[in-house]
Amino acid sequence: MAPFIAAIRFLTVFPLPGTYGSGSDDLAASIPFFPVVGLVLGAFASLLGLLFWGLLPPLVAATLTTFVLLAVSGGFHLDGLADTADGFFSSRPRERILAIMRDSHIGAMGVIALIMVLLLKFSALATLDRPGAVRAVFLMPIAGRCAIVIFMALLPYARSEGGLATLFYSNRSRLAGIWAFVFFGVTAMFTGGMTGVLLVLIFAAIIVAFAWMCKRKINGATGDTLGAICELSEVGVALAVSLAYWSH
Repeated sequence: MAPFIAAIRFLTVFPLPGTYGSGSDDLAASIPFFPVVGLVLGAFASLLGLLFWGLLPPLVAATLTTFVLLAVSGGFHLDGLADTADGFFSSRPRERILAIMRDSHIGAMGVIALIMVLLLKFSALATLDRPGAVRAVFLMPIAGRCAIVIFMALLPYARSEGGLATLFYSNRSRLAGIWAFVFFGVTAMFTGGMTGVLLVLIFAAIIVAFAWMCKRKINGATGDTLGAICELSEVGVALAVSLAYWSH
């Protein structure tokens, strides 16, 4: 139970009393529970989505839901996306890219990446009716947290010095990656029917493409790229649900 609590503490801003599940060993063992935390976040967001789309105009509902998805993780993964964009689009060698990603200041490419991701989430959700929006916001957090686990199974840690991600990499396994992929696949198929096939294909394509880019740029992954793949996977699912909705 402690690793599950550690995953909730790490991936969400939900207030949990006490210190149970706050140890480094618990955090290192929490990887298999990331998809389950995604499920919890998805259930929470979809309930709010039901409320928003039932009471508010679609544009307002999409805006509030996009904010909720950001707020429940404290913008943690968006920060990684911005740092990754600054580093990867700097046209610098590997070591310089890693140094740029570690810099706490955000650059132009980071700002652009944040704007694009938030706009894509918002616009995709705004095109959907109530059932479609609820399905999307349920699956988006699941996809993001499953993608993190899969990414750790695919790529080694890129930095020679320690970082927060080294805690997770000390306990990474390909089995956890397989579990995360199956978890998302089953959830997508169960909630989306044949649309679930499209969701799984797009989900896999995003992970493979970004893993290739990370391998080419920094020969591995960092905590920032894990945050980036979380955000990119969420965007991919939102766009896939929107595409399926408008193709009918």
